[in-house]
Amino acid sequence: MTATVTVGTYLARRLEQLGLRHLFGLPGDFNLGLLDEMLGGSGLRWVGSSNELNAGYTADGHARLRRGPAAFVTTFGVGELSAVNATAGSRAEDVPVVHVVGLPATRAMAEGALLHHSLADGDFGHFVRVAAEVSASAVVVRTQNAGTAVDRALLTAVGSSQPVYLGVPADVAVAQVPAAPLARPLRVLRSDPAVAEEFREALAEFLDGAQEVTVLAGPRLHRRHLEDRVRALAAQNGVRIATQSASKAMLDESHPANLGVYAGTFTRDPETRRRVDEARPLVLAGVVMTDFLTGSFTHGFDPDAAVDLHLDHARIAGAAFYGLFLEESLRILEEVLEARSPRPAPLPRRAVAPAPEHVPADPDGPLTHADLWPLLQGWLTPGTLVVAEAGTSFYGALELTLPDGCDLLGQPVWSSIGYTLPATLGAMLAAPERETVLVIGDGSAQLTIQELGRLLTSGLTPTVLLVNNSGYTVERAIRSPEAPYQDVVEWDWTRLPAALGAPGTPVFQARTPADLVEVLAKVRADRDSGGGHAHFVELFLPRDDAPDSLVQLARSVR
Repeated sequence: MTATVTVGTYLARRLEQLGLRHLFGLPGDFNLGLLDEMLGGSGLRWVGSSNELNAGYTADGHARLRRGPAAFVTTFGVGELSAVNATAGSRAEDVPVVHVVGLPATRAMAEGALLHHSLADGDFGHFVRVAAEVSASAVVVRTQNAGTAVDRALLTAVGSSQPVYLGVPADVAVAQVPAAPLARPLRVLRSDPAVAEEFREALAEFLDGAQEVTVLAGPRLHRRHLEDRVRALAAQNGVRIATQSASKAMLDESHPANLGVYAGTFTRDPETRRRVDEARPLVLAGVVMTDFLTGSFTHGFDPDAAVDLHLDHARIAGAAFYGLFLEESLRILEEVLEARSPRPAPLPRRAVAPAPEHVPADPDGPLTHADLWPLLQGWLTPGTLVVAEAGTSFYGALELTLPDGCDLLGQPVWSSIGYTLPATLGAMLAAPERETVLVIGDGSAQLTIQELGRLLTSGLTPTVLLVNNSGYTVERAIRSPEAPYQDVVEWDWTRLPAALGAPGTPVFQARTPADLVEVLAKVRADRDSGGGHAHFVELFLPRDDAPDSLVQLARSVR
């Protein structure tokens, strides 16, 4: 007899084969059978969320820190629509997230039954069509060929580094399908060997004689977890590397080949801007050319005159090589650089001096961004994951010189406020051994604060720095700072950890630079002693104070 498994079990096992250990989401009546099948016969650990938007954000953060996709489950209609914003962010930022939706039974949908959670018009395709607009693939699974549909969706997520939607009707979730395909793990898409060879020859010709090569490294390298390749490129003679803001610290900022962050006219170091804009040749590796990442399109280089390495193709001075994935094109770049003859001499490297210890001008005066970020920089340890919310937090973090091994996680392309709080949960579940610091503003935190309870009660030990500056500082910097829509309700933030289920969380406040130094010392002492606590710190900053880079951004938007 042919061995079978349910569709739900088949999906769970395929996810496990891709390395997943966590499944995020919320239950609903249309996905209960599906959840039972997915969790009953697998090793997946269920991590519930407070709402579907947070579940999508959590899965996004999880996928960014692990080598492979993440997955979350919602119910039909009311659940899946709540997650659309998160899925759109994953699409905009190239994050492979599998959104699994429990749908009504196949017969009920075919008959146009006027079910709850529907629009009561008999059309059950509305929400799939919505998902198709923000996903690389949107599929409703049928019992016939269910395994093939699941496999294709997962391969699309991994191959494109994009979110996919899998709608699973209630009857299909428990239907039996052949188990035999599970014996062969999914083969991730591979580059076309013929195209790879053509690219190699064209690249060698393009770089022929180049003694100096400048690489601009973008966030899509993170999505493919190619940081080691970037470090290998940096070790090549004659190679310098700049990064976009979304990939800051991909190469240690102390590395002598690191040119720093490039963002057109927003680039802080004029030398960095000059070297990228005037580079001949220039290699764009996993770069994203959006407004916030190019200094409102003030970049001074021509992408059509560069080597441009994308997720699934490459270009050399406009000539396209399709079917060539970023992993392969970056490997070929490294080999072509290694094979140069005569081999270039090592370039003179810029001196990277350690940042001097910051001494506030007025330790007992109001805490401002001019003191916050330098003091935080001196406190961070190597290897820390810094998660920074869109707005003052992200652009303040860009002004840090991060210690070696650190990473900056943000969402500068989609820039949906509130993203980072649940994303921190997902990221820490993927890398629980890393020290993690979340910096988030009061206005942003109010959107997704429910997930703070899960973050503080999951055995994780983040340090949460809540920037209380009375509303939407970035919007005020752009326009109408006194408008009532810029205000938020003042919360008693220090009571929230207890109210959300974590009464033992150490809670602090800092109103002055001296307060901040004292608080950070207490947090560090607790961490160093193995206290095993998460920490919540409320930072009071003036309403209209902002990092210089954010002021510059706001000016360009205005």
